[in-house]
Amino acid sequence: MNPVARSLLYAFANMLHPRMLWLMIWPMLIALAIWGSLLWILGAQLVLLLSAWMQEWVQSGAFLIRWDLRDAIAVTAKILIFLTFIPLVWLTALLILSTFGMPAMVEHVASRRFPRLARRQGGSMAGSIWNGVVALAGLAGLAVASIPFWLVPPLWPLIPVAIMGWLNQRVLRYDALVEHASGEEMQRIFASRRGTLFVMGAILALLAYVPFVGFVAPVLFGLAFIHLLLGELQALREQPIEGEVVGTEEARL
Repeated sequence: MNPVARSLLYAFANMLHPRMLWLMIWPMLIALAIWGSLLWILGAQLVLLLSAWMQEWVQSGAFLIRWDLRDAIAVTAKILIFLTFIPLVWLTALLILSTFGMPAMVEHVASRRFPRLARRQGGSMAGSIWNGVVALAGLAGLAVASIPFWLVPPLWPLIPVAIMGWLNQRVLRYDALVEHASGEEMQRIFASRRGTLFVMGAILALLAYVPFVGFVAPVLFGLAFIHLLLGELQALREQPIEGEVVGTEEARL
């Protein structure tokens, strides 16, 4: 089976565990409370500001032609805010989960599926924090760079998926391996599986828009990446080197 599909199946199965069910609830509720409150307070003003900016942009591009597109622009502004609101909610939940929930999720998966995988602890809490800072900086850069493309209607659904696909894998890949992989192993896996990680991140970004699935998306994201990357780490250690098979440390002793 394809490793991405296999990891998703394992993740769906693990979500039924009571510990994972609790992790599904509280980070998303906190994120919804934060962004829902801001949207309730500032939503109308945001629609007006975005509509005014889009109207000005349309008129400046139409030269002497005066188009009355206020209704269409208002609807477009609401759609854009909605497309932005959902990723912000589950990004916030994802960051909360990566900080407070990933160690428990890694332990849950490793103890059941990878009990003999040696723990080389190639990362640290400081590394995890720095990885999160880099991910947020990358998000800001991609958001700014993508602004012109938001004005092309066919690209509206694709832009947040592409950006959040990159962000998902960037946030979760480090925390999924920090306990088990060495620094060198993490770099090798990230470099060799860059495309696979992005595909996984993009699939999960799409699932976030599915009713109910979007609510449990952060935990699904975390579990799927843990299964995928611990599986990649195990395969890396079992690769033949000069005629020998390198397994876990326990197997070589």
